[in-house]
Amino acid sequence: MTPLTSRGRARAERRHPSPRLRPSAPAGPADARRRGRATRAGLLTAALAALLATAAAPTATAAPDTSPSPPAVAQAEVPAGVTAGVAVFDRQTGTFTEQVNSAGQFRSASVVKLLLALDVLWGRTPESLPAADRTRIDTMLRSSNDAAASTIWANNGGGAIIDRMVARLGLTDTARPPATHPGYWGYTAMSARDTVRIYRYLLDSAPAPVRDYVLGNLRQSTRCASDGYDQHFGIAGSFNRPWAVKQGWSGFTSGGCTPAAATATAPAAKAAATGTAAPTAVATATAPAAKAAAPAARAGAGAAAVDLSRPALHTTGLVGPGDRAIVAVLTLHPTGTTYGKAYTDVGRLTRSLNVPGATRPAGTWIGTWGSGVRVRAQTSTDSAAITTLPAGVEVLVGCQKRGQQVSVPPYVNDWWAHLPQLGGYMTNIYLSSPDNQVPGVPVC
Repeated sequence: MTPLTSRGRARAERRHPSPRLRPSAPAGPADARRRGRATRAGLLTAALAALLATAAAPTATAAPDTSPSPPAVAQAEVPAGVTAGVAVFDRQTGTFTEQVNSAGQFRSASVVKLLLALDVLWGRTPESLPAADRTRIDTMLRSSNDAAASTIWANNGGGAIIDRMVARLGLTDTARPPATHPGYWGYTAMSARDTVRIYRYLLDSAPAPVRDYVLGNLRQSTRCASDGYDQHFGIAGSFNRPWAVKQGWSGFTSGGCTPAAATATAPAAKAAATGTAAPTAVATATAPAAKAAAPAARAGAGAAAVDLSRPALHTTGLVGPGDRAIVAVLTLHPTGTTYGKAYTDVGRLTRSLNVPGATRPAGTWIGTWGSGVRVRAQTSTDSAAITTLPAGVEVLVGCQKRGQQVSVPPYVNDWWAHLPQLGGYMTNIYLSSPDNQVPGVPVC
């Protein structure tokens, strides 16, 4: 407060005279009597007020505070535009730590391969299976091979597989594909909570040989799937091992990992198996029919609750020592979303979850640009290529170091980023950073 000048104080005192400045008249006998009556009345009023206050005052054990408790803070951060079903189950406490739309039905994409494998193994041991069946299950679970899944589907009754497994495991939100698309195993309806039930059966009820065989395959998940998609998103990208994963994707045209020439027909195979249309550049004779039929299935075959058209990306599995946490994240993305964008969004959602027992890798998450970006064994373009990044994906950078100078006009850069999740390096040119050397990232 600004101090008043003497002139200011004088004006203020004129507006609000101080009691000290008021003149006082000498007190007479009448004033004394009035003061005595006022004093006695004041004492009586004070005594009565004290008595009432004592009677009304609560004791230390009075009724508890009835104000509402603050709502629990939601951990799951669902990116804008994404529809998600999430369930995280802590096996140590027997409780869910996350549930978001956990009963919502999504088309399963390749997550249904868990049920296909368990149906083949029902009442049998892995050792008793014909070699061809074991090979199919191995590749179906490790590298998400669609041809293997389609053969198992056709050989074992198609939709009847789903009916059997629903009854055996007590699934409540799982249903066979629409009647209009009986061969599209990827159109099977599933929920996050049913996915948790499947993993709980594997861990707690399945015969030990079956448990060890199925989970052993999931622990050997390959980075590149059979159709050329990078499948180490979500759980596999967010947490350090140990983990075991079964992922699912549908509705995308490119997933990185292998050169496009090596997988020119892979998207068409995915279209035939899951009902996803192949991209125009590699369309087959049957792909346009699948593309045209998908909206009809969504509208008219009892599948109104299951979206069969928007791109789907799912990450499911086990995390932590002793497989402590079961994680199921099922997602749908806006039409036209690239694989790299969906991959990044699912990663961010998964990293936001409360996953007991999980440990997270150290580093800085940074966006990338460009397509066909190679991750190499060393900091030079002539070293072995480990994998190819999905276009526009976010990567974890552990450190950076100088290496071969790379030129991508108008950019020139000799800094390389080490990606611990991929075990290799990428040129910093393709990192979304304004500087050649990324600020805040340590030198290797």
